[in-house]
Amino acid sequence: MNTATNHIDCKTCRTHMPDLLLDDAFVAGHPAVAAHLAACTECTEELQQLRSTFALLDTWTAPEPSAYFDSRLHARLREAVAEQPESFWERTRSFLLFSTGRGLRPALAGALAFIMLVGGGSVGLYQQHHSAGPAASVSATVGDLKILDNNEQALQQMNQLLDDSGSSSDDSATPPTT
Repeated sequence: MNTATNHIDCKTCRTHMPDLLLDDAFVAGHPAVAAHLAACTECTEELQQLRSTFALLDTWTAPEPSAYFDSRLHARLREAVAEQPESFWERTRSFLLFSTGRGLRPALAGALAFIMLVGGGSVGLYQQHHSAGPAASVSATVGDLKILDNNEQALQQMNQLLDDSGSSSDDSATPPTT
């Protein structure tokens, strides 16, 4: 509120509307609000509408309850006390249907962290198990045949090397001159 120029805007005036409605001396204590109400027709109209609404509410009277209201209320209270309490599943169902879920968030976060830890560990075990390969499932006969095949290939390669080196006579040849 700017007291130097005694000028306020509509937003500030609307924040003072409850004070204007409930306290008749508020305008006398705040001349800037009175000056704004005198100059602004929108705020003055809104204040008049609120005052007419309050006047209408003052004329309204609450209906009288029926003569049997108290006896029916006490009967319903006795029935509610005598009822069997809800089962665990009914309470859980109503909690899940009608709650905002804020109470479940820490439990869900913990469960998610647990699943991530277990899942991450099992992926590592899965990769280690499958990287070992199917060697453990090969029979002994097949393994022996593979070893013999590898040995035969090694012998063939050694024979080729010996044949290649035997065709040229290293003993009689003179070393190349550069």
